[in-house]
Amino acid sequence: MTASVAAPPLPRHIAITILLLLGTCFAGNHISARLAFDNGAGLLVAILFRSGASLLALTALLIWLRQVPRMPAGTRKWQLALGLLIALQSLFLYSAVARIPVALALLVANTFPILLALLTWALGGKPPTRRTAAIMALILFGLLFVLDLPTLVRGGNTLGPHWVSGLLFSFCAACVFAVGMWITEHKLSAVTGPVRSFYTILVVFAGMVTAGFADVIPGGMAVPGNSLGWLSLVLLSILYTIAFSSLFVFAPRLDMARNAPVMNIEPVASLCLGWLVLGQIFNTTQLIGGAIVVTGIVLLAYSRQQPAGR
Repeated sequence: MTASVAAPPLPRHIAITILLLLGTCFAGNHISARLAFDNGAGLLVAILFRSGASLLALTALLIWLRQVPRMPAGTRKWQLALGLLIALQSLFLYSAVARIPVALALLVANTFPILLALLTWALGGKPPTRRTAAIMALILFGLLFVLDLPTLVRGGNTLGPHWVSGLLFSFCAACVFAVGMWITEHKLSAVTGPVRSFYTILVVFAGMVTAGFADVIPGGMAVPGNSLGWLSLVLLSILYTIAFSSLFVFAPRLDMARNAPVMNIEPVASLCLGWLVLGQIFNTTQLIGGAIVVTGIVLLAYSRQQPAGR
């Protein structure tokens, strides 16, 4: 089989449009998950639907690409660890989405680049530059506004009755995802993206099936109580699978090194969709904080792409 010539990158305006659509699909997946939870769906059922649909799509993608899902020597244990971490991340993030506004859950979870930079430094990598540290501080400052800390200090509560557990779940999702990204960058770089994702989703799916049979999470396998809940389950699976699979199909032509920060549209899209579909509204202070956080995340993503020493 002869090597094929790599397809040229898409024009930047088309690449950015595709990434904006994919980020919106990821946001829609979380909005659909909240709808499913509100209509009786269990946590494990939602992740099973999502991972099952993604597993089928990735299997078809590997067949289409004619890739054999082989793991290089010494990578299997790291691949298993990555799959378990992503399974935990899914549980934590969906647990947060079920408790607090979706946009808030995603804003907290999307602070994982800060944790990744600190983890890399702690494990012998380069320390964050002054610019990176300043951007990290900006993100944390913005989060204080998103949480509407002055109102919380005065005893007010605009985040719902389960805001503490929701924020903890979001932060845990950021932590385990940061560890997963470190493993991906430092231990699984020899594994191709589709193969790595196939085994990751396979572990997630198997983990959810095992947790369901073991009744690890009470009510986790509950099915929706009405047609809206079922529709939401199907929709979250479709949106996530389309976004996840399309990312691999289009990635070689999207100039990801330059355009990847566009994917941070997800919290913004979730804010708009949360308002339109769920009636979740942020006040002015929280909106300003959200804008600061998203700006900081984008700046941090761009700064990671700059040559060393800048």
